[in-house]
Amino acid sequence: MVDLFTRPGASKKHADDHRADPSAMTLGASDVRRGAVGDIAVTATGRTLTTHPGDDSVAVLNARTLAVEAIIAVHGEPFAVAVHDDRAYVSTSSWTHKDEVTVIDTTSKTVIASYPLAENVTALAVSPDGKRVYAGRTGDGHIDVAVIDIPADRVGTIDVATGAGIGIDALAVDPDGERLYVATTDARGSAVVVVDIETARVAHAVRIGSPIRDIAIADDTAFVLSSDRARGGVLHVIELATGRVTGVVELGGAPTQLAVGADKSRAYVVDYDRVVVVCTLTLQVINDITVSARPSCVAVDSHNGRLYVADYDGHVSAFAVETTMPLLYSQFMATDPIVADYRELEPVHA
Repeated sequence: MVDLFTRPGASKKHADDHRADPSAMTLGASDVRRGAVGDIAVTATGRTLTTHPGDDSVAVLNARTLAVEAIIAVHGEPFAVAVHDDRAYVSTSSWTHKDEVTVIDTTSKTVIASYPLAENVTALAVSPDGKRVYAGRTGDGHIDVAVIDIPADRVGTIDVATGAGIGIDALAVDPDGERLYVATTDARGSAVVVVDIETARVAHAVRIGSPIRDIAIADDTAFVLSSDRARGGVLHVIELATGRVTGVVELGGAPTQLAVGADKSRAYVVDYDRVVVVCTLTLQVINDITVSARPSCVAVDSHNGRLYVADYDGHVSAFAVETTMPLLYSQFMATDPIVADYRELEPVHA
């Protein structure tokens, strides 16, 4: 049986270790007028996409001006969106249709393909070369990842794990496209399951504990956002080479989503009424960003140094964010985080 847990030995930082960081400047905002935004992404070709579950639509905005260029109807409620070049991949859910991954050409602003999938799609990611789309699926007591081979136009499956109440919270692919990171949570706790993409098998997993909300990969590091009522939000820093948690930032609040800046020096965490900015070099909270309504999701434009914040009222706000800004800081005493003793997940064997 694969050992799905590695006990972390990590240093801990607190949200109170807060320094001012004037690195975010408001550029403008736009009202998409399609209701709450479920997810947001920015293409390399200068377009911002927002999903609107209450309207069964995806909006295409000009990334520079935030002008709405098109509203695209989809089958069901769109949630997650992932992009590569001029393609956008959107997961949709409906009572009358199977869950789907819809493919949108952001240049022509049309739906060009769709992939109906069994079970519930709860997370989405695209390989660095854009040739594969990974859709995390949650079934009755089991989880897997549907692998959509875009050039071959076919779908395969990677079995991940079984267990009562288990689900997939988020997906991420490493920069080389060799490892898939699957954030899972069940009644016993949570873990980041590492899958070898070439063999389509589980390699190992890193135990987290609280329910996972999101995951982001930055070079050789994974940032995992978790949250529960007892502890609030926590940002876990995982060294990918060893699979160990090397740092923990206690955020509090009730965060739901995470994005890492273009130069990997900032992590942007969506909380209940703000976006928390964490310096990934010092593991300090250095700024809070607020918008006109409760923020729902964020995206980073790695080409133009912009941060986009969408909210539950359907607005999208743009901020100019600086690259690495050295901070003078003091080392805080490291303490071992309290980690509950969770049992192993039950891996699925092919």
